[in-house]
Amino acid sequence: MIDAFSYSLNTAIHFGFGKLRELPALLDGCGVRCAVLVCDRFFAAMGETLKESTPQIAAVFSDVEPNPQLSGVKEVVRLVRETGADSVIALGGGSSIDTAKFAAACACSDKTPDAHFDGAPFTGAEKIIAVPTTAGTGSEVTAVSVVSRGEEKKTVHNPAFQPTACIVDPALTMSVPPRTTLITGLDAFTHAIEAFWSVRHSALTDALAVEAMRVILANLEASYEKGTEEARTAMAYGSLLAGLAFSNAKTAACHACSYPLSMYHHLPHGEACAFTLDSLIRLNADDRLQNLAKTLGFSGCDALADEIYRLKVKGGLRVRFADCEGDVDLDRLAKESAEHMLMQNNPVKLDEAALKAMFKKLM
Repeated sequence: MIDAFSYSLNTAIHFGFGKLRELPALLDGCGVRCAVLVCDRFFAAMGETLKESTPQIAAVFSDVEPNPQLSGVKEVVRLVRETGADSVIALGGGSSIDTAKFAAACACSDKTPDAHFDGAPFTGAEKIIAVPTTAGTGSEVTAVSVVSRGEEKKTVHNPAFQPTACIVDPALTMSVPPRTTLITGLDAFTHAIEAFWSVRHSALTDALAVEAMRVILANLEASYEKGTEEARTAMAYGSLLAGLAFSNAKTAACHACSYPLSMYHHLPHGEACAFTLDSLIRLNADDRLQNLAKTLGFSGCDALADEIYRLKVKGGLRVRFADCEGDVDLDRLAKESAEHMLMQNNPVKLDEAALKAMFKKLM
């Protein structure tokens, strides 16, 4: 019997190789009159090219940092108000999309970005158009923004952050380097498996998550090794499905642990999630997860965890604290991970002692 559930999504999805060519028409369809485009330095030239070919784009902000800072949000808000823009377009990975979301909401407010970072509620946002350039974050279909102010990093969930529309064009992922391809692919897999094991899962998010995992496992290694159009397109699709799954079911322990790992050991977000992924597959290995592993073609959770570990090693990802920067403080890592709100979504209750034991095995 299927339990009752609710599912919410207000983002129009446009998927396909070469879809970015349709940006001007899509903006017209969304009622966009004037927009600011947000990207990182790598996509600065593409951003300027899009500005020349897209009449609605009035300005480009191309200084997004890998861990997006509130200072960048403030600059985008300034440009939105200066140009009279009614929309913010995000071109890039999660950092660009997170910056655009937070800025679009701040631009509609009479409060400062600092006030909202400190907890002031949002009441709305300018239109947000997300154009991901990696197959990993799923940010194009979620109402989540992760922004930092100095060393202080916050994950904010708010309906105002839900993109109006997104263009998922796998062509934009063709230039992503192999190691980054593997990191973002494992990030997408983490989104899917955490949506599946989240205590907030439903029949619909399960279906999305299982298909996402199937597609990702079937194509991640080929995307890493060969980067073919077929593999890249499949990975973009798998990442999208994972985003649709966790947008409602939410993530859990891997993501809870990723924040202190990123802060103290400077791991990129996807690599920080993957750092504990195989460990947490083993810790969460109840009957339901064992059945999932078998559905995905493995003998059980241990074999699935072994495959994740193999992929991490193959891609040169860090698998032990000895590989990481910074001094290791197991007590601090365990405490901050245990206290993170996403830990509440984990199916197995992990306290500080359990998390410290897990981290200790990674020394």
